[in-house]
Amino acid sequence: MEVVKATKEDIREWLVLAAEVEELFGPMVDDPLFIQTLERNIDEGRAFCMRENSDITGSPLLGGVMISTKHAPNYKIGWLAVSERARSKGVATMLMKHVLGQFQVPAEVSVVTFGEDTPTGLPARKLYEKFGFVPVKETVPHGPEGGSRQLFRLLLS
Repeated sequence: MEVVKATKEDIREWLVLAAEVEELFGPMVDDPLFIQTLERNIDEGRAFCMRENSDITGSPLLGGVMISTKHAPNYKIGWLAVSERARSKGVATMLMKHVLGQFQVPAEVSVVTFGEDTPTGLPARKLYEKFGFVPVKETVPHGPEGGSRQLFRLLLS
């Protein structure tokens, strides 16, 4: 398994992955803004994925992540998801290691993840904490499913 840059041929499988997590992230598959964002991130080399067969574009995704480098050295992890069949197998950890390696230090990396009141979001919170992200007390709008969200930050030096 390896992390690779996503290509246009992967879009169909990104949408399959997005459909799996819509319950937590809200509607994406039929959202033109999500699709435009995905296409732009792919075009600009800021979408990374792990495929079941890393050498074959368009093969089913184990996980994917999109990052924002627009305001470097302040970076954002905008979207990270792992397929249900690939959870607890190190996919999210590999994606995180890869994207953190994309940022030039010193840097600040932020991500909005699930609040403590969203039990299904606990693995995401633990992932970010494992990498040294700390919760920030800034107010973040609730997610589409009604659960709270929390901003996490990481300082890289």
